[in-house]
Amino acid sequence: HVNQAKRQAGSTFKPFVYLAALQSGMNPCDTFEDRPVRIPYENKGKTEYWEPKNADHSNSYAQMSLRWAMGKSVNTITAQVTEKVGPANVVKWANETGIESPLEAVPSVGLGSNDVSVFEMVRAYGTFLNNGVKTDPILVERITDLEDNVIEEFTAKTKRVLSEEIAWLMLYMFRGGMEEPGGTSQALWGWDL
Repeated sequence: HVNQAKRQAGSTFKPFVYLAALQSGMNPCDTFEDRPVRIPYENKGKTEYWEPKNADHSNSYAQMSLRWAMGKSVNTITAQVTEKVGPANVVKWANETGIESPLEAVPSVGLGSNDVSVFEMVRAYGTFLNNGVKTDPILVERITDLEDNVIEEFTAKTKRVLSEEIAWLMLYMFRGGMEEPGGTSQALWGWDL
């Protein structure tokens, strides 16, 4: 199921929007307004409009940094950033970091409208943790006989896909979920682990 079952990634896909933003020259301190948005797109030769809503169906009208918007998982700002960098760039950087499923370059791509596997998401997120080096996970590293003689060894395939600076900035962005006001990861403090 981890490798074959595919589901919409939802908000866990948002980091690829912010990665595309960083790659295009933006920085975590750049701001956007949390406001209603109406984004045009072409559907079978006809212009239609997509109007994403935040999870609570309200807008704060606050100027929010990219880090705060990602940490708070603000749909309207993610949609604005996607529009600015282009859905195709979001797809490009998701693919670079480890997403292999076909992705439609549509305005909603950044809100996780495409189906992906858990395996792909782990590989892509791992790229941020590995200082920008994409690593294909492997299940078996070595096979030995009863005397511990090595029969076969396997090495994970790796490839640098992000600069160390961009990878560091992405980890800084991820920490926004714990450190920014209203960050979505702050609810974890409520668990007695």
